[in-house]
Amino acid sequence: MVHYRTFRNDDPPGLVAIWNEAFTARGEVHLRHSSPLESYVFAKPYFDPAGLFLAIEDKVPVGFAHAGFGPNSTFTALSRSDGVICVVGVRPSHRRRGIGSELLRSCESYLVRNGAQTVYAGPAAPINPFYFALYGGSELPGFLDSDAQAGPFLRRNGYGPHSTSRVLNRSLNQPVNVPDGRFAALRKQYEWRLAPRAGSWWEECVFGPVESVDFRLENKTTGQVVARASAWEMDLFSCRWNQPAIGIVDVEVLPELRRRGLGKFLLTQTLRYLQEQFFGLVEVQSAEQNDAALNLYRSVGFEEVDVGHVYRKA
Repeated sequence: MVHYRTFRNDDPPGLVAIWNEAFTARGEVHLRHSSPLESYVFAKPYFDPAGLFLAIEDKVPVGFAHAGFGPNSTFTALSRSDGVICVVGVRPSHRRRGIGSELLRSCESYLVRNGAQTVYAGPAAPINPFYFALYGGSELPGFLDSDAQAGPFLRRNGYGPHSTSRVLNRSLNQPVNVPDGRFAALRKQYEWRLAPRAGSWWEECVFGPVESVDFRLENKTTGQVVARASAWEMDLFSCRWNQPAIGIVDVEVLPELRRRGLGKFLLTQTLRYLQEQFFGLVEVQSAEQNDAALNLYRSVGFEEVDVGHVYRKA
């Protein structure tokens, strides 16, 4: 008989075993031990054991689900108004027995009981409290299409689509040749630079122990930063993909300077630098409706490899 309870301190080995059996697609890392869970989940300042539920049969964990909350409008503290179910995993041998649905209901009850007015399934910025660097790739895009069980399971349990993200990769095994007649003038006016990355309280919580850097374009005369992107080394995904990988996030160009080639110039310089650092693969993600970003990424050689979805409880 299966019974359900919340997280205890001796649960991490059991969670690792479930994770490695339940999550085997390209966007899900393999855990050799529980340290990544400690770093990217349990060490968060807002981690609440009451929001992580386990299914137990004959004293063996067979499934788990985890729910959390997003940030307030200033990204300085937790907000209880928007809740998200970050993960639901059941061992393949125990599926189709209602265990996942029961875990899902436990998460929903926890979120509503603690003030959630809206319940989402699939973490994505800014409602992305847990599992960055363990699931999804360069960012948390919701639940991936390559995670084939997720979408049908959620739809059966009353969730509908809320937003979609495109996941794109680019190999660095070939030269980065991106012809653009505007680059000569941009090179005279702007300097590409590396700088430490600084984020809000929420960003620091989400990124956790990940070290990231900023790539910037600065006006040589004024020093103004006109475009920027952040990057982080995807160690655990590198093991999954058998090549050194890096994720690029938060690509921005000042609104008044867009459509002048700055984003393309920034990414081209960045890709060449990453190639010199012996990375083999770069990943980016973008909202499906952001045609400008998607066209930019494709113009420098990125190709779509997966799709992520955030769902919302009806």
